Amino acid sequence: MKIATYNINGVNGHLSVLLNWLKASAPDVACLQELKAPQEKFPEEAIFDAGYHAIWHGQKSWNGVAILSKHGHPEEIRRALPGDDEDEHSRYIEAKVNGITIGCLYLPNGNPAPGPKFDYKLKWFERLTVHAAELFASGEPVILTGDYNVMPTEIDVYKPERWVDDALFRPETRAAFHKLVAQGWTDAIRKLYPDEVIYTFFDYFRNAFERNAGLRIDHFLLSKKLEPKLKAGGVDRFARGWEKSSDHAPVWIELAD
Repeated sequence: MKIATYNINGVNGHLSVLLNWLKASAPDVACLQELKAPQEKFPEEAIFDAGYHAIWHGQKSWNGVAILSKHGHPEEIRRALPGDDEDEHSRYIEAKVNGITIGCLYLPNGNPAPGPKFDYKLKWFERLTVHAAELFASGEPVILTGDYNVMPTEIDVYKPERWVDDALFRPETRAAFHKLVAQGWTDAIRKLYPDEVIYTFFDYFRNAFERNAGLRIDHFLLSKKLEPKLKAGGVDRFARGWEKSSDHAPVWIELAD
């Protein structure tokens, strides 16, 4: 079973890129972030024609998450992260596909830091950590994937000395990620490639992609039951190189049936 995550950075603006990538990479499940589209503007018909059923949580101009599946309609569990009924950001959606619970998330950027946006990022991280603990304790197969907006270690960022004050790399952010993983989750890409430089995001500016000046901010966390089933994984860099692509590259893993 091949599962992918892709911050599409505008599902309608980059629809042709998304459809081309779905055809080329053919994931069984695709989790999308940054739809930047209200609920009624999600391109459900085009995605269905590409062979995928979808659930989504849209938001005008910002945020937005979706789960696409080739294996029937995803069984939606929730479309908001618990812990704050007043949070109106569309940043989390959770469903069951083929017996696996999949949480698709778009964690806040948090810049500028310090400041209110950074405080919101850390509070969102806390809510995610509480919810993740409940999912992990269930003993069920669970995947938490998406754009975490955090580089966990120095190997995950090009020239880390330039990022020390950025919300994606500040000590508080990295500590929050490590606290989450310490519940027992497996960072799938690092499990497969413990020492390799792997990036999933390349800025549009300064020829970042061509220079391989990137960040690893899109992650897969696997529960205890799924870790032994991890077979392969990687980054579809080719999609980032396409014309008018997202600034993220899709990331994928394969699990044994």
